Amino acid sequence: MNVLDKIVAEKLKEVSAQKTMFSIDQLTKMPAFSRQTLSTAQRLKSSVLPGIISEFKRQSPSKGVINDRVDVVKVTKGYCEAGASAVSILTDEPFFGGTIEDLQRARPHVTCPILRKDFIIDEYQIYKTKAVGADLMLLIAAILTKDQITHFTKVAHDLGLEVLLEIHNEDEFNQTYIPEVDILGVNNRDLKRFKTTIQNSLDLSEILPKEQLKISESGISTTQDMVTLTAAGYKGFLIGEQFMKHDDPAAELKKFMTEELV
Repeated sequence: MNVLDKIVAEKLKEVSAQKTMFSIDQLTKMPAFSRQTLSTAQRLKSSVLPGIISEFKRQSPSKGVINDRVDVVKVTKGYCEAGASAVSILTDEPFFGGTIEDLQRARPHVTCPILRKDFIIDEYQIYKTKAVGADLMLLIAAILTKDQITHFTKVAHDLGLEVLLEIHNEDEFNQTYIPEVDILGVNNRDLKRFKTTIQNSLDLSEILPKEQLKISESGISTTQDMVTLTAAGYKGFLIGEQFMKHDDPAAELKKFMTEELV
């Protein structure tokens, strides 16, 4: 069983337990459920500079602990103030050290859109995503069928959420892509073996629809990476470890934006 299979097996148990604690009806009555969501897609499209979705991530299966000393509110608030198009918050606890409470704590203080980064396998999680104050949710092609992606995207849009569909290879694109998704992300990290290279985004750019809003995820650490990927058609970049490995992730983003992007 690879890492991704282990994560999904754990997620199935987690969602089953959550359903016994809060019904969908209860989720729809939570205060954040009725808030007007913010559009990450529009921010990326309207940005003059390459858009950055900066990530709050304490740990990962491949890297272990990255940074467990910083506060989610301080970091995510700082990310927005430094010019991030959106912030990504990991809400998976067993493998990434994140929690739903992280997103709920950050929401009142964050003025830009929030991506809930998790492993969505059940419609219930979409309602939970809206109920905790996220604006954008992740769907991972490697763990979903095209029918699931179609259904989950419709449910998300009905709730006012945007959808980021993440693919890793050409087969996943061919088997799961639907044009209704708001953003198509290419993950440069193989979620089964956790090897990373931006060449993955460059290779896939040859077959991806030019009209689709696209971002490149993982392994982006230099200006040249972004220049190269922008030329290949990517409008934004999801960057986490590059900032999180420092004591002040938001300050690192600010430095990155002012010294490297301008």
